[in-house]
Amino acid sequence: MDNLVKVHGSGGYDSDFSDDDGEGESSERGLKRKREEEILQKPFKKGRHSQVAHRSLHSNELDREEARNRRAHLISMNAFERHKKFVGDYILYYGGQMADFKRSPTKDKTDLDVLRENHRFLWRDEDEDDMTWEKELAKKYYDKLFKEYCIADLSRYKENKFGFRWRTENEVVSGKGQFQCGNKRCEKQEGLKSWEVNFAYVEHGEKRNALVKLRVIPHQKLVKVVEKLLNRFLK
Repeated sequence: MDNLVKVHGSGGYDSDFSDDDGEGESSERGLKRKREEEILQKPFKKGRHSQVAHRSLHSNELDREEARNRRAHLISMNAFERHKKFVGDYILYYGGQMADFKRSPTKDKTDLDVLRENHRFLWRDEDEDDMTWEKELAKKYYDKLFKEYCIADLSRYKENKFGFRWRTENEVVSGKGQFQCGNKRCEKQEGLKSWEVNFAYVEHGEKRNALVKLRVIPHQKLVKVVEKLLNRFLK
């Protein structure tokens, strides 16, 4: 009896299906099942017990969504509508009146006004120094003119005042100033003669001279004018 106790332990019964072996086998199955679940789980699948988002995360998402909507609304507007909206928001938050933001049209200028202020009868090299966009516009217009014959304004010849300008493309095509009288108010085509006169003028506060060609009908009044302007006669 003592020998039996020694073999089987301190008075107990031993078995091949012990609890330790059972626990080992179940743990292996659990690890295997866990690995299979990890393999089968999709990347975007949430866990069984997802954590509740913090309140600040929800607030940040709302702010981003509102900013996206505001940006899309501003992009859908044109420049003038955006300007009115910004002015309205400024008045709403900081106070004021719309009359304070009304633009004054006193300093408005058209392209024609810019040309009149910066036009030159003849452009020299020194005139092209320190070019501004106004001067560039006037120079671009000057380059399109035809500078062989002039168109004359002789309406104020009694005051010893004469006006000369270069011909435009339409006048060259119609023959004005070459095949028609170069006088602004004359359209005759017969009896024309060419003259080259010394044109003295004041431009931007500076006195200048230029030899210009003029093709007109030499009637009595015009002869008096040409006598004052004549430099030499062209055959």
